[in-house]
Amino acid sequence: MEQMKRYAIYYAPEAGAFADAAAAWLGWDVRAGQAVAQPQLDLPRPLADITAEPRKYGFHGTIKPPFRLAEAVTPDLLHDAVASLAASLRPVALPGLQMVNLEGFLALIPQGDTAALQALAAEVVRVLDPYRAPLTAAEIARRRPDRLTPRQRDLLAVYGYPYVMEEFRFHLTLSGPLGGDEAAITEAATRHFAGVVPQPFRLADLCLFGEDAMGRFHLLHRYALTA
Repeated sequence: MEQMKRYAIYYAPEAGAFADAAAAWLGWDVRAGQAVAQPQLDLPRPLADITAEPRKYGFHGTIKPPFRLAEAVTPDLLHDAVASLAASLRPVALPGLQMVNLEGFLALIPQGDTAALQALAAEVVRVLDPYRAPLTAAEIARRRPDRLTPRQRDLLAVYGYPYVMEEFRFHLTLSGPLGGDEAAITEAATRHFAGVVPQPFRLADLCLFGEDAMGRFHLLHRYALTA
């Protein structure tokens, strides 16, 4: 498996209409590892600007946030660990996804009781954490620990990210900051994704992503949840 700058465990839709619509919306196809043309929409700002922040990550829902490999951990060792973990986990099904303003950006979030999804994400973070290199001082500073709660600072120290375990909230990011354009962007996104957002929503695998030298994320492997 190719060496990447960082790795992450994400949800990503399987090939199909939802994945295609998401790739076109963001302008980056994580499966092909290439830019794709975005639709021409009547918006206050170009769609390329609206989606600039999430584009490099591609369309995804974070399970374990991006991390550098620990010393002596190879990509193949990580692959084996994720494969073993996926075999021990069961798929999670929820009624669907809904589009919301999530703290100033547009996102799809799951409907219904997310307890099983929370538990799955916590297990992935916990089991795979030994494969993560410790944060550098610069990486810690970028998380602005002075703005975090005491519990979030503890999670940052233990797991390298403040929004895991009970602080985790699964979401699929569709934009950068909405500003005063929320209504227009939401309307455009609603039209773009009409008829393709899965109802029900099912998370049936773990996706290993890698960040290349240019900072773009690629889908490297998909591991079915088979417990």
